[in-house]
Amino acid sequence: MRTIVLWDIDNTLLYTGGAGSLAMARAFRDLYGVEDAFRRIEFSGRTDTAIFGDAARAHGIAAVRMPGETARFLDAYVPHLRDALHEVSGGALMPGVIDVLGALSARPDVVQGLGTGNFRRGGELKLRHFGIDGYFPTMAGGFGDDSGDRAEVIARGIERLRDGDGAGARLVVIGDTPQDVAAAHANGAFALAVATGRHPADELREAGADLALDDLADAERVERVICG
Repeated sequence: MRTIVLWDIDNTLLYTGGAGSLAMARAFRDLYGVEDAFRRIEFSGRTDTAIFGDAARAHGIAAVRMPGETARFLDAYVPHLRDALHEVSGGALMPGVIDVLGALSARPDVVQGLGTGNFRRGGELKLRHFGIDGYFPTMAGGFGDDSGDRAEVIARGIERLRDGDGAGARLVVIGDTPQDVAAAHANGAFALAVATGRHPADELREAGADLALDDLADAERVERVICG
């Protein structure tokens, strides 16, 4: 059976050391003159569209302007993210990620893509900075540009990765938050949760994860789980 795997980025594949939130704050400051605009905004498990929308509304940017403002914000955010990735310290790939990506990429029955809240251009910068963009050469999947709703992001990713190949594939979503778990199940996917973010494995199990691991360090086991 063909398996489609959708990866979350932040705290699942990698940790940027806070580059993303720093870049967002700088972009918002440049556009709207507001310092530390995201201080009270929740980031974990959410899409960049939703995160920006909350900050914009909190600081009086009219909702009717949101589609245009989101595109404008993205254009300001990307160069700041490129700079911030080189400025911050502490960023790293998560344990086991390279081994799992390599094992899955060698299998003709597996298609890997992304199911991430990141804006597509931001996600691409992060993957390239940490040297794993080659595992996602076409940047196929679902992104924060697609929707403010994470389940819809995953749905779009599945649609793109199926590429007209029908509905028979096994679907696996890998993420680090309860929102990833919920989005996986909303799309009939196996939810593989990793406790490499803010949520411990027990909490991810309580959220309904089909399997919750501390990390992906046991690459052979992870491959077996993903491929069924």
